[in-house]
Amino acid sequence: MMMMMMMMPLCPPACSLRCGERAQPEWLDVISDTEADIGSDLRWSCVASGKPRPAVRWLRDGQPLTSQNRIEVSGGELRFSKLVLEDSGMYQCVAENKHGTVYASAELTVQALAPDFRLNPVKRLIPAARSGKVIIPCQPRAAPKATVLWTKGTELLVNSSRVTITADGTLILQNISKSDEGKYTCFAENFMGKANSTGILSVRDATKITLAPSSADINVGENLTLQCHASHDPTMDLTFTWSLDDFPIDFDRSEGHYRRASAKEAIGDLSISNAQLRHSGRYTCTAQTVVDSASESATLTVRGPPGPPGGVVVRDIGDTSVQLSWSRGFDNHSPIARYLIEARTLLSSQWKQMRTNPINIEGNAETAQVVNLIPWMDYEFRVLASNILGIGEPSLPSSKIRTKEAAPTVAPSGLGGGGGAPNELIITWTPTLRDYQNGDGFGYIVSFRRKGSQDWLRARVPHAESLHFVYRNESIAPYTPFEVKIKAYNRKGEGPESLTAIVYSAEEEPKAAPYRVTAKSVLSSEMDVSWEPVEQGEVTGVLLGYEIRYWKDGDKEEAADRVRTAGLVTSAHVTGLNPNTDYHVSVRAYNRAGTGPPSPSTNVTTTRPPPKRPPGNISWTFSGSTVSIKWDPVVAKADESAVTGYKMLYRQDSHSAPTLYLASKSHIDIPIPEDFTHAFVQIRPQLTTATLTTATPTTATLTTATLTTDTLTTATVTTDTLTTDTDHSHGTSMMVEDSGTRPAPHIVVMATNSLLMVALISSLEL
Repeated sequence: MMMMMMMMPLCPPACSLRCGERAQPEWLDVISDTEADIGSDLRWSCVASGKPRPAVRWLRDGQPLTSQNRIEVSGGELRFSKLVLEDSGMYQCVAENKHGTVYASAELTVQALAPDFRLNPVKRLIPAARSGKVIIPCQPRAAPKATVLWTKGTELLVNSSRVTITADGTLILQNISKSDEGKYTCFAENFMGKANSTGILSVRDATKITLAPSSADINVGENLTLQCHASHDPTMDLTFTWSLDDFPIDFDRSEGHYRRASAKEAIGDLSISNAQLRHSGRYTCTAQTVVDSASESATLTVRGPPGPPGGVVVRDIGDTSVQLSWSRGFDNHSPIARYLIEARTLLSSQWKQMRTNPINIEGNAETAQVVNLIPWMDYEFRVLASNILGIGEPSLPSSKIRTKEAAPTVAPSGLGGGGGAPNELIITWTPTLRDYQNGDGFGYIVSFRRKGSQDWLRARVPHAESLHFVYRNESIAPYTPFEVKIKAYNRKGEGPESLTAIVYSAEEEPKAAPYRVTAKSVLSSEMDVSWEPVEQGEVTGVLLGYEIRYWKDGDKEEAADRVRTAGLVTSAHVTGLNPNTDYHVSVRAYNRAGTGPPSPSTNVTTTRPPPKRPPGNISWTFSGSTVSIKWDPVVAKADESAVTGYKMLYRQDSHSAPTLYLASKSHIDIPIPEDFTHAFVQIRPQLTTATLTTATPTTATLTTATLTTDTLTTATVTTDTLTTDTDHSHGTSMMVEDSGTRPAPHIVVMATNSLLMVALISSLEL
């Protein structure tokens, strides 16, 4: 140990055992503590590495050990012959060279024991199956190894056709019968002493498969039950296990495909649900007790769609076709009928079935041509096999390929144009999709000429994304028709031309203005405008409609509000005006080039708003077949339209047709039928617009009442709870019950239900 300590400074602390060409010893194999029987042999070995190669020597209890009698020392090996108790002790092997020393230690214990069955007695009760085999171990603890003898009762057993005693003392009995029952004793002896242990053999009925599973063929998704019944000794428990191709079936992890079909002890049927291809194989049913077992097997074939083909290879790549080859996959027990080929492009992740040559690829084929491909397109291909049970899983995708380039085969679509600045012809089209470009260097060739001329002008427009071409020339008159056609090109050539389209050059603003413009106030915030149209010949282009401009008196025309009509209509209804306001109105024609000159402006004044206060204090009196209705007149304020009369809408009940009455004063007499019990009336002021010479009824506030046949029928109604917007009606309501149902007349005030009724009635137009 001191030598090792002195050698350590030769290497730096951070260095491994190897420093350049020097290395101290390092153990590769060492001894360990060992227990050995007296009289047995023992070999120990110590192996060390180092440079120079270390020498190995041995110590016992700290003293050098050399070869003697039964002990042989040879370098790193130590051999003992016929160990004795005195060989026990602490042993060390020492490896050393000039750079260091290493030690390894182990204790050797030599045992001498008389046979002892206390840890491993012969099994007390030994069950065995009739006609079967039983193995009875005899494993006493002993040192040296004990000599073993077996007896049945008082009979010494020796090896025979049915009886075998192995070298380690195990007793094996075969083809067991009832006569083999009895006591079996193992005797063990060595020079240290002797011992024995006894067990009783009991012969039981053998386990037998009485109904074995049968081989079957089924299709994917079908169900099947494999039968397995067994008989056994009734004094013992019977269990069934199933295996598939010698691998035990775990029912808890079968995802519902496997289950036991019966809970009866003697029935071990296996139910298979929704069978899949992986469920094919050899099924083994094992019926087992603690003493024996019996097994029977059957083969299940699950037929399904074919497995995926393999090794898809693309070759002979053209502009619209490729040659595909593949290797045959599993047919899954049903012959392959045909193959399908699918492809996808860089433009879509969806797989699509492709056209092939031959059209139908037979099940014995392993190559086919794919046709009708798009030139200059990236493709991946895959192959699917099918049989009578369906289409199988696809192959892995082929490597990505690009078809060769070709000239365009499709003319651009959506050819049209028009508009733009003066002296311009604008031609437009829909950009061609990547699918139809067929090659690099894609662009467009536009051809055009004035309609009726002979010579075509051509312009080349590069880039696939281009979508228009503008031709400028001072000689182009407004709205001149041109014949236009277009075709595509790429670096492989030019494609077909489109059909000829007619495109007009830029339009010019209309030169004429509408005339006979009139404006008429309809309500306090609305007016109607009408005009005579411009002649079509005065519009160089397509007339899109008219623009109405209107502005308040005192404002500039530039601040005018605008309303546009579409088409050839010659009138417009304008809303959102201010009441009692003077407006100037003009009309212009417009097309895509802009608006034309304005018409002479005309003036219009919107009416005053209607009075906000409705007729009030309605009362009525019955006289024979007539009812006289009175109300307080509506007096307009200075900023409201004057009241010229009243309209009354009379209705017998909510289901009858209403009758309209006009009154110039604030009262009216109307006839009533003999069976009259009640009626509904609405009263609304009638207004006169300030700008017209004849009276025109307009919307105003109203009062609604319910009339009954009471002898004394006067009532006062209020309108405090009713509000409305300008130009919409106010209303009031009341109900007086028929005196025929009440002995004394009375007055009933307004109710919420009556207000709801008023809201519904006031929406009617008088």
